[in-house]
Amino acid sequence: MTQDLTHQPSQPVRPIVALAILHQDGKFLMQLRDDNPNIFYPGHWAFFGGHLELGETAEVGLRRELIEEIGYCPAMLTPYDRYDDTHIIRYIFHGELDLALSQLILGEGMDLDLLTLEDIQRGDRYSQKINQTRPIGKPHQKILLDFIQHKG
Repeated sequence: MTQDLTHQPSQPVRPIVALAILHQDGKFLMQLRDDNPNIFYPGHWAFFGGHLELGETAEVGLRRELIEEIGYCPAMLTPYDRYDDTHIIRYIFHGELDLALSQLILGEGMDLDLLTLEDIQRGDRYSQKINQTRPIGKPHQKILLDFIQHKG
């Protein structure tokens, strides 16, 4: 009888993502995610960024995702922190948004906007594009509040 030596992890492999805190004049760029039940935090405000492809570093993957999602990537992205939970590993970078919102091309999601500290503390933001108030994803809210406290 042959023994199966295939590695079988005891837990499913967690996805790895790289996300951007893009800030401008004390506000933070966020994406209103699509209402797709097959994604994390559907219909929530969240960071731009996404899953890393095989062999990509977090920064390379983030730069690729930003170009795909908003047609823009700042020249400088600085690593901020890593947040792990039971579902996902998040590499967080931050950078200055030096374009007007009107110059960004939304390639993914329902809307984008600059959220204020009050929006972040309250945990939601109104979208003029869909005429609804939607929540900020809980981990995104926590990461932003940590960032504001740390950088403030």
